[in-house]
Amino acid sequence: MKAINEHRAIGSDDSENRCVEVKREEEVTPRRNSIGRRAFLGKSFAAGVGVMGVGLLGVNQTAGAVTEIEEDNHAALSSGDAALLRFPAALELLEADFWIQYNELGGVQDSEVHGGSGNKPYTEAFEVLDEDMPIYIHDNSDDEITHHQFLNAYLISKGRAPANLDSFRSLMGSTATGVNPAMIGRRLTNLTQLTLDTSWWTRYRDDSHNPDLDPNHLFPQAVPTLAVNRHTAIPRTDADTMDSNFLQAIANTAAYHFPTVEQGGSSLYPALALKAKREEVTRILLSIGPTETMHFQTWSDKAGNAPPLTAVDPVTGVSVTFPDLEVEDELFNKSLIMPEPCPFLNRNLPIVSIIRPLKIRAMDVLQFLTAMGLFIGQSPAFFSYMTQLAQAADHARRDGDD
Repeated sequence: MKAINEHRAIGSDDSENRCVEVKREEEVTPRRNSIGRRAFLGKSFAAGVGVMGVGLLGVNQTAGAVTEIEEDNHAALSSGDAALLRFPAALELLEADFWIQYNELGGVQDSEVHGGSGNKPYTEAFEVLDEDMPIYIHDNSDDEITHHQFLNAYLISKGRAPANLDSFRSLMGSTATGVNPAMIGRRLTNLTQLTLDTSWWTRYRDDSHNPDLDPNHLFPQAVPTLAVNRHTAIPRTDADTMDSNFLQAIANTAAYHFPTVEQGGSSLYPALALKAKREEVTRILLSIGPTETMHFQTWSDKAGNAPPLTAVDPVTGVSVTFPDLEVEDELFNKSLIMPEPCPFLNRNLPIVSIIRPLKIRAMDVLQFLTAMGLFIGQSPAFFSYMTQLAQAADHARRDGDD
């Protein structure tokens, strides 16, 4: 595990890690001043909790309970449990990297997710799908940043090496108006050559098949043309913003990229949690995982709003067609965003609404993201490091040694 131990720092890039001064200030002041929707919901929920009282939702922490928690912080973390946290920490670093790219151009740039200044035509193309898309992009970016920061901080608190990808920041990214110029040539992920598997759309609408029980079943693609060739999800240069139809195709591609990634986290986190030895590690994985599911459902809903169109990339000549999914066919109907019940465990049991698949390995996720084109241009050392992390997570066992 030499490669892992050599990476000892969380990472210091300002585009993904809020500066130390900001973090210290956040310890004594509220985090959010700029986004109203979440703050309003948070205040409303807090008021509701006050009415219901701590007996239902509160936690009564006695002095003894606090002492127990403090002592537990120094308990040993097995190498297997560390691997189960380190691989998702690396994935969250990668997610934060591409969400920050989206936020720089089409989200909300503030002290929480700073960098960039926005690209008005690209942002307006997002707002065709939903006027609140920039806020959702910002909040998803913020979530992923906090995920990798927490996972890495927890690993360090237990004396274990964190995930660190700083040495692999070498990809160009966009040079269009609105990007953070300091990050040009310093990206981890490539959003300009994506091939998207949108079969999750029909997988979650199919009441007869479950990939865990039917591993050879082929779920139809929602957008077949995204599953072939390479497509950009961000304007590569300002030239990509000149043709409004092509720019809308770029925003549509991004809208399908969002849930395509987030559905992977919905499956991975519970799958990893089943392998953890330590209850606290299980708790971490089962607490972060559902947020990925919330992201997935939000974005699967917004993707259905992508306006039908056909566009040709003026640089590559690749064509993409976004179909009208306001249809009666239940496999494609854009309104059916709730997970359709499907077979689970045994076909003799009733169908049930579940996350699927759950029989998934860390290597499956890494291979899925690689096939997507997200890492085109990355070095062999990057793939070696990520493969090592994935294999370590896959080898972890609840009943394993140490």
